Amino acid sequence: MLFTGVAFSITAFPVLCRILTELKLLDTTVGIVVLSAGVGNDIIGWTLLALSVALVNAGSGLTALWILLACAGWTLLLLIPIRIALRWLARRTGSIENGPTIFFMTVTILILFGSAFMTDIIGVHAIFGAFLAGIIVPREGGLAIALTEKLEDMASILFLPLYFTLSGLSTDLGLLNNGITWGYTVAICTLAYFGKFAGCTIAARYSGFTWREASTIGSLMSCKGLVELIVLNVGLSAGILSQRVFSMFVLEALLLTFMTTPAVTFLYPPKMRVRVDAAGPNFANVGDGDDLGEEHSTSRCGHDDELERKERFLVVLDRLEHLPGIMALTQLIQSPPAYSETDPHPLFEPSGSDDHNRRSASLKAVDRSESYHISLSALRLIELNDRTSAIMKYSSFSAETLVHTDPLLSIFRAFLELTGSGGGMGSEVKMVSYEGLAPCVTDQAKRQGSQMVLLPWVPAQQAQSPTETHAGTSNEPVNPRAATNNPFEALFKAGGVGSSAAGGTSTSALHSHFIRGVFAQAEVDVALYIDQNHQSSHDSSPIAKSLPGGRQHIFLPFFGGPDDRLAVEFVVQICASNPRVSATVVRFVSREDGIASISSIEKPQTAHTRDDQPRHQNIFTVASATETIFPDTVYVQASTQTRLQSETADSLLWSRYAQPLSTEVPLPRMSFDTITTPAPLHSVIGHFTSLRSDLLDVQRRDGSKSRLLVVCGRSRRLAVENHHIELHSIMEEYGTAAYGAEVRKTVGDIGAAVILSRCHASVTVLQAARPL
Repeated sequence: MLFTGVAFSITAFPVLCRILTELKLLDTTVGIVVLSAGVGNDIIGWTLLALSVALVNAGSGLTALWILLACAGWTLLLLIPIRIALRWLARRTGSIENGPTIFFMTVTILILFGSAFMTDIIGVHAIFGAFLAGIIVPREGGLAIALTEKLEDMASILFLPLYFTLSGLSTDLGLLNNGITWGYTVAICTLAYFGKFAGCTIAARYSGFTWREASTIGSLMSCKGLVELIVLNVGLSAGILSQRVFSMFVLEALLLTFMTTPAVTFLYPPKMRVRVDAAGPNFANVGDGDDLGEEHSTSRCGHDDELERKERFLVVLDRLEHLPGIMALTQLIQSPPAYSETDPHPLFEPSGSDDHNRRSASLKAVDRSESYHISLSALRLIELNDRTSAIMKYSSFSAETLVHTDPLLSIFRAFLELTGSGGGMGSEVKMVSYEGLAPCVTDQAKRQGSQMVLLPWVPAQQAQSPTETHAGTSNEPVNPRAATNNPFEALFKAGGVGSSAAGGTSTSALHSHFIRGVFAQAEVDVALYIDQNHQSSHDSSPIAKSLPGGRQHIFLPFFGGPDDRLAVEFVVQICASNPRVSATVVRFVSREDGIASISSIEKPQTAHTRDDQPRHQNIFTVASATETIFPDTVYVQASTQTRLQSETADSLLWSRYAQPLSTEVPLPRMSFDTITTPAPLHSVIGHFTSLRSDLLDVQRRDGSKSRLLVVCGRSRRLAVENHHIELHSIMEEYGTAAYGAEVRKTVGDIGAAVILSRCHASVTVLQAARPL
């Protein structure tokens, strides 16, 4: 009876962690309670299992007493002297600070096998000794987690499949060959599920949970899985279960495990989940953002007489290599603490014209009266995979602790303090799976009422020509065999074709899928900063090596559409608030001379309005090698009316800023121009090159430092033109076709043309919250 009670009440903690991760329940009140209860359930279950095995192996009451006393003595020996010695060894070898050393790993493995051998000799199963060995491993400094990371791959790849194979060989479903046996099987399944379900549900209900949350806790605690199979194998080897009863219980374990996920999905849908607020104690809960107040409205106010200020930004921090880019973008949108009028920008020297005097006077008024503080909310994203060690990390470190100890947040916080950010910064840490990264960003932006999401991205290293190195000298000829693409590479690498030429393609491709997910699901404006300065280490120009704190000049190619209009307003805001930034805005008008152009009414099937936009359209896959493997972002086709409205808004915006009237908002340090060309993308590259040369001449003349930044719209919806043909020719011209499709689907045609042409300038791509 004792063994049967253990088999009915045990909970598979590893399988439970996987289910919580897949269903995104780890940061909910239900997930936290289930994890805590699962740990306590396992400890009590293993103890009762050892007791039941000891009672079965004992021939008499005196023998059973001896087994229990010997087991208790061995347990005390492990928990007191050996545990203290193991902690001393961990500190002595530096394993707590730097991870487990080889010597510490050897001692731990010896203790593991020795403890298992001793409990087996005593008369308790060997698995109980291994359980005790795991308890005494020090938890300081995440040593137990690091030890799990080193051992879990071997256990999951080699030992776990063997264990399941042995369990399958011991199971004979052919013994369930009559009605009475099947009746007992149904009774076992019913009693195992409803006994655990009812007990946990009633306990959770009396603890203050709703009936829906309590029933979800009961369903999760009824999960069996691997731990149940271990218990059953122990009972089979000890002679407690016959092979027929063993087969009944195995069928019960499989059935209850398969039932857990659909039952939880039905009982606890996403719209009813309550997530834990990191700032509140004892289940202080916040909703999913549906109750957002009017004061945090993120809708755009259109093109009124006054420029709409964006003051609430959500900064996404995910990786260390993305930190310089997000710092540069954050510094760009901040107002400097002080400015002197005697310090003009190199490209905008003082002149005696009335237009310049009017703009300078307006700039003084802007600098004195329109200074504002931005509010930054940093979202630290930590990807949570399905490894046991990842779940241990999540349960070991609370969000409140990580907010103050995470290195990326600490560096970014110190950067804001040094740059004199007056708006302050809120920070939050989220551990989510890869599939939940994009929804986490969009939900956080909606919950906090952010006006714009700031994303960083470091694209894959661009392939160099065979005769060049970073030092600019000739290199040895490339081995043709090494340069040949593996035909199976697209199946096993996320970077796909061209991964061999770029070491970081796989990671960059996976991150681009996350970025596309944010673009597709975001209900606010999104700014993506593509940091390319690290790729220009072989470039000796002062522009490439100037510091972020110096002057910056923005080049904005304007083609039209909601994203380009947002880019213009964004640059106007930056120039109006930051006297160290100047801008050149060029409107490119396509002329049908030699390159097939499509009118704005006839084409894009990649256009939509915000009201028609289907949500959750991207399908994320790991193997995203070519366009046929990873589908592009698809938008609903726009009507002629919405397209004409968009073109009208483009004309009004250009008239307002390019030819400002006396009553309009003057634009300091900004120049506007219009270019008509049959090849607009090539003209963008040529204009950028010319602007870069002008900056170099100015810097050589007066020794000033300045950075060149390209700002453009993503233009994946309501695009004015289809540039795919010209972009393909640019990729062929610069030899970047291997990874050009991935870049184009992420940043759009204009940004892709700048990136793939090896301009070595950072690019900011914007997508508007609404097309109009």
